[in-house]
Amino acid sequence: MARFTWPDGKQVAAAVTFDADGETIPLVQDKEHGHERLTLVSTATYGPAVGVPRILDSLKDYGIPATFFVPGFTAELHPEMITRILDEGHEVGHHGYLHERPNTLSAEEEEAVLVRGLESWERLTGRHPAGYRSPAWDLNPGSPALLKRYGFRYDSSLMGNDIPYLVSTGEGNLLELPIQWILDDYPHYNMNTGGISSPEKVFEVWSSEFQGYHRYNGVFILTMHPFVSGRPSRVLLLERMIEYINSFDGVWWATLEQIADYCLGRGDLEIWTPPDLKALMER
Repeated sequence: MARFTWPDGKQVAAAVTFDADGETIPLVQDKEHGHERLTLVSTATYGPAVGVPRILDSLKDYGIPATFFVPGFTAELHPEMITRILDEGHEVGHHGYLHERPNTLSAEEEEAVLVRGLESWERLTGRHPAGYRSPAWDLNPGSPALLKRYGFRYDSSLMGNDIPYLVSTGEGNLLELPIQWILDDYPHYNMNTGGISSPEKVFEVWSSEFQGYHRYNGVFILTMHPFVSGRPSRVLLLERMIEYINSFDGVWWATLEQIADYCLGRGDLEIWTPPDLKALMER
C-alpha cells in the first residue's frame, strides 16, 4: 500500500526550488560592512546576473517547472528576473525582505518584514504569493500562525516528514511541504560548511535520496541557490539529476504551488502540533 498517493497514480512528487537571495547575501553575512566587500557583493550578484538565466535556460530545455523564493529587496533590484521567471511558467514565493532570519526577530519585527515583502510582491507581480520559505529555514513558534493569518497557502521551511503534512496553528492548519539539509546545495558546496564537494559526490547523495523518496512516495524537494548551483559544473549536475529522475516511472514534476493545490484538496493529511518543549522540560 502506498504511503502517500499522488495525482494519476504517480509514485513520487519532484520539485526543483531555488532560493535566489541575490544582493541580500553580503548584507546578511556582514551587517556592518557587507555592502563594502566588493568580492562578496559580486558573488551575490552572480546569482541574478548569471545563475538564474542559465538555470532558466536548462529548465526550458527539459520542460521542468520550478519554484523560486526571492527576498523582496532582490526582486526590487532585478524586476526583469521576476518577469522572466513568471513568463516562463515558474512560481515565485516569499523569502523575507532582506533575507532576515525570523528567529533573530521579535514577533513585531517578523510581521513587519513579512508585510514589507508582501508589499514588494504585490507591487511587482500584482498577486499574493502562495508560498513562503524562511531564510535559513528558521521559524519561530508563532511563525506558522502568522503565515496563515496573512493568507499563505503553504510553507516550505520545516523538516518533520518527507511527505506533506499540516501544522496546527491558532489560525488554522498550515500546509507544510518539507525540506531537508541533505537536499540543499549550500552545505555540500560552501567552503565554510565542510569544504567544496565535487558535483559527482553531490549526485551520489541526491540520487540516493531520490531512490528513497521514490520508494516511500515522498515529496522530493531540491533546494538550490543560483549563486551556488548556477556555476557551470553545477548546472550540469542539475541537468544530470533531471535526467536521472526522468529514468524512473511515476514521477510528477510540479511547482510547490501545484503540489499545495493538490494537497489542500485532500482531507487526509497528518496534522502536527508543535510541542511546547519548554513546558515539558519544566514539568
